[in-house]
Amino acid sequence: MMAGVALETYNQVERNALADAMEVMVRAFDPAFGEAWTLPQLSGVMTMPGTWLTIARLDAAPLGFALVRSVLDECELLLLAVAPLWRGRGIGEMLLHDSLRTARRRGITSMNLEVRSTNNAIRLYEKSGFEYVHRRPGYYRGNDGQLHDALSFRIDMLP
Repeated sequence: MMAGVALETYNQVERNALADAMEVMVRAFDPAFGEAWTLPQLSGVMTMPGTWLTIARLDAAPLGFALVRSVLDECELLLLAVAPLWRGRGIGEMLLHDSLRTARRRGITSMNLEVRSTNNAIRLYEKSGFEYVHRRPGYYRGNDGQLHDALSFRIDMLP
């Protein structure tokens, strides 16, 4: 864990946490791909049971976040983002591993995620034990109209 970075997890809508996540999202997601969520989308997902948002902060400044939703014994990593100036320092790995630990504590036995096939985060997911499941050709449409494949990954977390 990077010195001084604190992780805080929220299980319900909390205005300041949503604002921090949106601050990171605006900086982290390239507008060309159209992947960033809006505040109403983020807020809406946070009202669903089994959803949690983890914010990585240095002092009060948000560096990144992870958003996970669970149903029964499965969960999905919906979003993982790190502000560009903080990439390559282990923040994404810290958030991912914390999400996996939280899932295990909640009795979840598998985590799924979907990612654009050109996203650099794929290396992190594979390094963390996620296995490729399948490809959805042309699933994402960028703001420029270009299509991008989606890759699905899964990790089983046996008790």
